[in-house]
Amino acid sequence: MSSRPARNLRSGSSPTSRGRTARSLPEARTTTTAAARVFAARIAPWFVLAVILAACSGPGADTTPMPATATATAAPLRSVAVVTHGSPGDAFWNVVKNGAEAAGRDLDVQVDYNSSGDPGEQSHLVDNAVARHVDGLVVSMANPQALRPAVARAVAAGIPVVTINSGAADSAAVGAIGHVGQSERQAGTAAGKRLREAGKAKMLCVIHEAGNIGANERCAGAIDGFGGNATTLQVDINNPTDAQSRIKGALEADRSIDAVLTLNSQIAARAVDGAREAHARAAVATFDLNSDVVEAIRSGALLFAVDQQQYEQGYLPVVMLQLYRRNLDTVGGGMPVQTGPAFVDASDVDAIAPLVAQGTR
Repeated sequence: MSSRPARNLRSGSSPTSRGRTARSLPEARTTTTAAARVFAARIAPWFVLAVILAACSGPGADTTPMPATATATAAPLRSVAVVTHGSPGDAFWNVVKNGAEAAGRDLDVQVDYNSSGDPGEQSHLVDNAVARHVDGLVVSMANPQALRPAVARAVAAGIPVVTINSGAADSAAVGAIGHVGQSERQAGTAAGKRLREAGKAKMLCVIHEAGNIGANERCAGAIDGFGGNATTLQVDINNPTDAQSRIKGALEADRSIDAVLTLNSQIAARAVDGAREAHARAAVATFDLNSDVVEAIRSGALLFAVDQQQYEQGYLPVVMLQLYRRNLDTVGGGMPVQTGPAFVDASDVDAIAPLVAQGTR
């Protein structure tokens, strides 16, 4: 493990991870439309197999039967709208975008990505996609109550929907044909167990978005896995200076806290700085990767990162929509397709680092 300090840890992202697509995919895919279709036909069975295996192997998955939404006639998939709750410039969501756009190139599908952290604005983006008569919709549902009416309108308009990242429990109820993501409760439990196994006695779990059901599930799972001796702290991802101040204050107020778990790579940077300013002995771990998190793990400033492999959350839904539109296939039998949790720590960070730099992890 390198002893060099983390660089640009406050940025939450880096130029190498922002707005870049995967460079390792075959360059031949863009030569002609015909070549792209041949390539898609060859890779589709392998992605279908990967999706099915992931769905079947995901413990704790929702086993609610898939609703009978396949009423449309089989037709080509030409356009997909991806609407997420990501904040502008968030490195995590840039990787999701990269995955979706790569799938679009591979399958000769036009992919249009938009995002807003405001649930009302996200619902408006969904309605805009419906008005454009897209062939498929991919949407994250961090706030299911706010998003449900807009997603229901898409389904009523005959647009197949795949939910991603958040909202697995509500996916089937709104008529989506599938969900791709990780079980947040399961991932939180695994993170809490790792902190407990590291010998930590009291944990602070930092929630960065009010009303984000996935964040709440992560913390609840982490507290269960850790053993219950934990507390939570609400901060605002859109006010990083205040977030750092609140984390520092919490650590100064309770010196028995020896573990901090953040749920977002940008807040991880603030937790590291807050712990240092508080002269706290707390170890910091986080959910999600970016280049700065990689460097922090290398330097020892972060213990580990929970990786939900979000590139798959962008790529696989486009494949699923292609299969549904062309063959009325659904994947998973009502269970979410699990993309995580995986863990990155000092033992494997050097192998993961180049993939983070190219925007695919």
